Amino acid sequence: MCWVVTAPSDPTRLRRQTARDIRSTSRFAVLRGIYTLGTPTRHELAALTGLSFATISNVVTELIGVGMLTEAKREKSNGGRPRTRLQVPTGRGILIGVDVAETYVHVDAFDAALVRLSRHGRILTDRSDPPYVLGEIAGCIREAIVANPGEVLGVGVSMPGQVEPVAGVSVFAPNWHWADVPVQRMLSDLLPVPINVDNPLKATTVAELWFGAGRGVHDLVTVNLGTGVGTGIAIGGELVRGVTNNAGEWGHTTLVMDGRRCRCGRRGCVETYVGVPGMITTFAERYPDHPYLGDSQQQFVEHVRAGLEADAVEAKWLIEQLSHALGEALANLVNLLNPERVVLTSWAAIKLGPWLLAPTRAQMLSQSITGSATATQLTVTDIGENPVGLGMATLALERFLNHVGVPAGRGLPGPPSSWGSPTAAQDPSADAAHLRPKQAAPLDTSAPSNS
Repeated sequence: MCWVVTAPSDPTRLRRQTARDIRSTSRFAVLRGIYTLGTPTRHELAALTGLSFATISNVVTELIGVGMLTEAKREKSNGGRPRTRLQVPTGRGILIGVDVAETYVHVDAFDAALVRLSRHGRILTDRSDPPYVLGEIAGCIREAIVANPGEVLGVGVSMPGQVEPVAGVSVFAPNWHWADVPVQRMLSDLLPVPINVDNPLKATTVAELWFGAGRGVHDLVTVNLGTGVGTGIAIGGELVRGVTNNAGEWGHTTLVMDGRRCRCGRRGCVETYVGVPGMITTFAERYPDHPYLGDSQQQFVEHVRAGLEADAVEAKWLIEQLSHALGEALANLVNLLNPERVVLTSWAAIKLGPWLLAPTRAQMLSQSITGSATATQLTVTDIGENPVGLGMATLALERFLNHVGVPAGRGLPGPPSSWGSPTAAQDPSADAAHLRPKQAAPLDTSAPSNS
């Protein structure tokens, strides 16, 4: 089996792979193999990745030289030289994964082995003000860094809506009324650490590839089932981004001609039937005065789950309707991509998955081209808390590895007390206003360089 993970590349530019690209690809394949296998030998890595033993040896030597791998132990082989097992050292540095959602910021700090060290969070009260939101993000990142001293290998920030990762720009966040906000540059002005920006669907897919149902898988699709609906796509172990990083907007493909009005302005989108607001609408049409209704989306899903556990007729009816719509929509996805695995992710999928999987797969199979879905495994994510933060930390690690051996990937210049305001440095929970520039300049909406 041969699979690769390539570095994030400029989605607006087609170009031939350079020697550096190929070297980076090999690094990612080796490191992903180590996270998949635990403490493998060089021979085991060669068998898993399909890379030659010579390439594996060269990459391992390089990664040992920069402190990203260590030789864990030696063990006897059958008549040959002792084999050495490899592992990622926990003390190499820290990685920060940031999940910025509609109402909150969650920040996870990880060691180099991507073991979570600490969690931090803030509530967002004024999402329409970019300086305020980015100040809160920076303040939360600062808390994570102060709590986990060491070299910062990278920070990955997931932003809602459409994101252009090369420029580091939030292109369009409709619920926040953002357009072309230079997130990466503004955060870099607040914190002197390597920062990259992406969106949650890409982050979740990377987390599944490295640590979840996508380990060892070539072709993977993650399907987010929550308030919004979308997909992340990996082909040959590599993220599919599209020309503007918008590949995966499956939630805004048409499921029902002239159907329900979608928040995107179109009619009949997949999201309007399988997203949680769509589930509520479907349920209310059949049971308009039911006690499940009237609460938040999260509470509605909890009510449905409780009803399923109690074998309630109305809860089973909703699952029947939902699995029919979801299976139809997934059949279109499977016919188009023919993936090896489809993973349902996000909170609603986790809550309803035990009852949703079997009927959804049956509907998907009945509506797929013969031979397309029979080889596709449908499952629910088994990654624990916050796969978005884990995926963004992994993307930050990919960026760091992309610069191994060249002058890049610097960490924090000095201890935290040497940068930012003294108040914030002494008190990690200090208000994010301390992190903002002293004079608020008008937003520069031009695309900044990707430093």
